[in-house]
This record gives sequence, C-alpha cells and structure tokens, in this order.
Amino acid sequence: MPTPAWLKQFVAERGLTDRFVADALEHLAPLADALTGKGARRIGLSGGQGTGKSTLGACLQALLENEHRKHAALLSLDDFYLPRTERLALAETVHPLYRTRGVPGTHDTGLLARTIGALDGTAGSVELPVFDKSRDDRSDSRRSVRLPVDIVFLEGWCVGAVHQRGIELERPVNALERQEDPDGRWRCDVNERLSRDYEPVFAQLDTLVFLKPPGYESLYRWRAQQEHELLAQRGSGMTDTELTRFMQHYERLTRACLDRLPAEADVVIDLAEDHSIAAVLFSDGENPGS
Repeated sequence: MPTPAWLKQFVAERGLTDRFVADALEHLAPLADALTGKGARRIGLSGGQGTGKSTLGACLQALLENEHRKHAALLSLDDFYLPRTERLALAETVHPLYRTRGVPGTHDTGLLARTIGALDGTAGSVELPVFDKSRDDRSDSRRSVRLPVDIVFLEGWCVGAVHQRGIELERPVNALERQEDPDGRWRCDVNERLSRDYEPVFAQLDTLVFLKPPGYESLYRWRAQQEHELLAQRGSGMTDTELTRFMQHYERLTRACLDRLPAEADVVIDLAEDHSIAAVLFSDGENPGS
C-alpha cells in the first residue's frame, strides 16, 4: 500500500521513523476503520508514560480526518492540570507529594467534564486549555476546536483507572511511598480523588483503547531513553536518579492499570519491546487488521 501524502507529512513533522509508517498502515489504519464502523464517539487512549499515546492519538485523528472525513478532537489529560498555585496549595495543605503533577488530584476534572460535554455542541467552537510544561503552569494561549465534532479522543496515563480497595493501599509499592508517605495519607487521598472526581469523567467514554507495554520495566526504559536524548540534544532532562523518583509517583496506578485494563479495555494495542505495534485486538476477539 502506498504511503499517503498526509502520512508522509505527519511523519516528517514529528521526526518519526519508517517503522511508524509501517505500524500506521498495518495497524492504525484498520483500527480507525473499525472504530468508525463501530460508531465510537468518545474514545479514551490509556497507557503508561512513554507508550506513545500522544503520537498515536494524533495519527488516529489524522487518519479519521483524511481517510474517513470525520472531524476528530484530541484532548490530553495533561492540558487540564490545575494551575501551579492550586497544586502548590494542595502540597501545603494536603501532602507535599502533590508538588509533582500527574496523579489524580492535580487536574481540573470539572473543566475536563465541561469541555467534553461542550464538544457535543452543533455550532460554534470550544476553547481547550493548553499546559506549558516549561513553566509548569497553564499557558495563556488556547486551542480552538470548531463544532460539530464527530469523535473525541481523551489521552492520558491514568484514563480508565479505578480506585483501589483500602487493603490494597496499606502496603507501599516503592521507596517513595515507604519513605515519603509512610502513613499512606497521600495515596489514600489520591485514591479518593480518583474515585470521586475522575471515574465519573471516564464513565463518559464509550470506548477505551489501552496501550499495553511488555511490562512496567519497559516503561522506565522507554522514558529513560527519552531523557537521555534530551540531555544529549538540549542539555536538559532528568538523570536516572531523578527519573526513578519521578516515575514512582505513578507506579501504583500504572501497575494497577497493567493488571486490569488488558482484560477490560475495548481495544488493546500490544506494544513490542522495540516500541513497535505487535498486535491490535478488540475485546470481542476481532482483529481489525485481519
């Protein structure tokens, strides 16, 4: 199958490899066909750090618009972080570990729910927030999405996560929890906010796509490779020690999602160790590439 012009441009703009082109043609194009055929409207894209959710979501958006003439909006959970001042207030009043953004409790879920609802409109446009990671705060700029929208994607590392039982929270999963949350106050608060504020938003999704790595250790290796490249190219990035502590903030829920979502997601994208797509399977056993 020849590579369409829009895909060549997509790959060039993002500095992607020929391997991504092969994955897009073999796996993502059939997936877009299947999602369209099943009438998916609100689609969650879930996967741990480094799985490639943002790139995959952008490619599916481009596939739907170029091959199916569907207007798709791509939302990132990262863009809905609370302003820095509010997150620092959480760190001061609830627990110091809230200084690191990312876990449930550090997003404006009310704004997210309202935005998803607004995208059901039939005329006008919807303004989307933009988070500036270099400033660790919301940007003054906004993205505008014209209405109507056929399909909405929401991508994020904990999309589709569910709260844990109390007994599951008792035992620390890593050094961060043992040393900086010995009484479990932080992880219990994160768990409560996930249940109260996030799960109702995730319940609005009618389809969940889960990017499944070979294992948790693969996520660390992939993210470490990204940080090493940033250090080499720009002189900025996390050291291995900094990265280890950083990822421990998310380890509990990431491992819980790895245990649960492969059996519960509507679509599982099985990733190989080299980050390529090994297979795409629907929960009903259907293979969109067959």
